[in-house]
Amino acid sequence: MTTFTDDVSQQLEAQAIELPSWAFGNSGTRFRVFTTPGTPRDPYEKIADAAQVHRYTALAPSVALHIPWDKVDSYDDLRKHAEDLGVALGTINSNTFQDEDYKFGALTHEDPAVRRKAIDHHFECIDIMHATGSRDLKIWLAEGSNYPGQADLRGRQDRLQESLQEIYARLGDEQRLVLEYKFFEPAFYHTDVPDWGTSYAQVAALGEQAMVCLDTGHHAPGTNIEFIVMQLLRLGKLGSFDFNSRFYADDDLIVGAADPFQLFRIIYEVLRGGGLNNPDVAFMLDQCHNVEDKIPGQIRSVLNVQEMTARALLVDDEALRAAQVSGDVLEANRVFMDAFYTDVRPALAEWRESRGLPADPMRAFADSGYLARVSAERVGGTQAGWGA
Repeated sequence: MTTFTDDVSQQLEAQAIELPSWAFGNSGTRFRVFTTPGTPRDPYEKIADAAQVHRYTALAPSVALHIPWDKVDSYDDLRKHAEDLGVALGTINSNTFQDEDYKFGALTHEDPAVRRKAIDHHFECIDIMHATGSRDLKIWLAEGSNYPGQADLRGRQDRLQESLQEIYARLGDEQRLVLEYKFFEPAFYHTDVPDWGTSYAQVAALGEQAMVCLDTGHHAPGTNIEFIVMQLLRLGKLGSFDFNSRFYADDDLIVGAADPFQLFRIIYEVLRGGGLNNPDVAFMLDQCHNVEDKIPGQIRSVLNVQEMTARALLVDDEALRAAQVSGDVLEANRVFMDAFYTDVRPALAEWRESRGLPADPMRAFADSGYLARVSAERVGGTQAGWGA
């Protein structure tokens, strides 16, 4: 049976994966959002659910917020609520994709008044960061065009840079701006930040406190995501991950569900580039649980990341490098694949028990009765979901 060395155990113990508050609300496809009993009705209940994931895995010590979905009267109270439950408030995500004014763009809009509104929204997010103790402001822009000739492509890039410069100048000394990219959707002809190169070009012009966010679902089919991970780590500009899984486009499924080997390859390049347990590289989830229960979905997600991390830590780097240098293609592949095919689940179960955690967090949560209790308690009000 596989046993972990002290070094592997220590690296696993330090691993932290931030959860998205929106994963605990209702979500679905473009055609239907499904409701479930016990769904949180406000940010306080979202954080209570997220704390359950950390309780059973010790892997999820912080929760990202989405503004305005998670607006509250007192962020000091929300912060204390989280801390009382054993978690912290993490990344603040802005939202410039739901207001009617943003139909043709926000930070890139032709109208200065619309750009002003979008910039001021980010100023509000930074104020919230001060109250919550958050470090990162994450920006994803649903901006682009559907038809050739519809938009001034270069002008939009110039306006984006001007808007980002103004937002960046408002950051505190310990805060960061993290710019996400997505190759299409909701715009189809062109997207203003479609790839890592565009995001890198924009943040590099801002300064050291601006980084790239890599969402694993935001690439064209067949894209070598681990190469992008390597390159951004090499350039010192990989600020965070949004981990999820996809079969077709941005499916936001449980990470590792569609392609566990891809997750393994990504984690291995994170290790190679010094990104594991590096405070400058945030591990996060960005998922929507459409048909499965949300808390178990998040538990499964963080366990999948942990499992592939454990496998990646078992790669025999010396043997792999020797095979690479000698040009032994098959031996190099064998060394790599041996680590991937290693069943680390028994060793992880033993590792958890040695730290006072349940060997099987999924089973332990199911046996806790938490879902039945909150389903009985959370009656009335409006369930949280997309847009709330």
